[in-house]
Amino acid sequence: MTNPTLNDSTGLDLERLNQQLIDRYTEIARLAGGLAHEIKNPLSTIRLNMDLLAEEFANPESPKERRALAKIRVVQRECQRLQELLDNFLDFAKVRRYHFQPSDLNHVVRQILDLYKAKLQQAGIEVIDYLASDLPLVLLDREAFESALSNLIINAEQAMPNGGQLVVRTYRTPEGVALELIDTGCGMDEHTLEHIFEAFFSTKKGGSGLGLPTAKRIIEGHGGTIEVRSQVGTGTQFTIRLPAPRCIPAETPQERLELPAE
Repeated sequence: MTNPTLNDSTGLDLERLNQQLIDRYTEIARLAGGLAHEIKNPLSTIRLNMDLLAEEFANPESPKERRALAKIRVVQRECQRLQELLDNFLDFAKVRRYHFQPSDLNHVVRQILDLYKAKLQQAGIEVIDYLASDLPLVLLDREAFESALSNLIINAEQAMPNGGQLVVRTYRTPEGVALELIDTGCGMDEHTLEHIFEAFFSTKKGGSGLGLPTAKRIIEGHGGTIEVRSQVGTGTQFTIRLPAPRCIPAETPQERLELPAE
């Protein structure tokens, strides 16, 4: 016969252990975020001084000055890369408080596509959309969700350096709605697919490896899921599934605190 007292005690111990792990992760994330902010301050000073040096050597007159300018350009590029890495890390590491509002997914998608329209056209990428007209409203933190969607579009663009097609599709599901982004890019092998949502994993030179993990955390913070299918030489498909609420809140937007993942 099961001892209920023992079960209760075990349950409390597990809850306490889980809370300790959450508290520990939150503290590590706080320290890492603080360190990143501290790095940004001297980095800004370095970038400013390198810009001033670049101005002084803007019109090099000797081989020595040309070599100096070339070295300055290298440091400027590395400073910019480090700045982007720090910004991406801070975006990934922060504990988000979402402000949900009833939203039309198609409207959000169209706004993001309009934002990237010129850039995608310049890259020779044709956007084809199949947006269902009968979608239910979903609860979105618009700023966070647009950030996640931007990461996916950027990923698709980078996968098609020679141009291609990006198909964007929405449709109803039994639980709510789905959004698919299908590109005709280089695709991913099995090893890459296994690690694609891991922080700092990247197959791109100079990539931070934080864009897709950040997108995944945001989507899961909305109660949704993200799946990926890919084939080398054919392309990649990302599928986002979001729940539709049974009733839309009539007053203030709902909030949800996303706890750090273990």
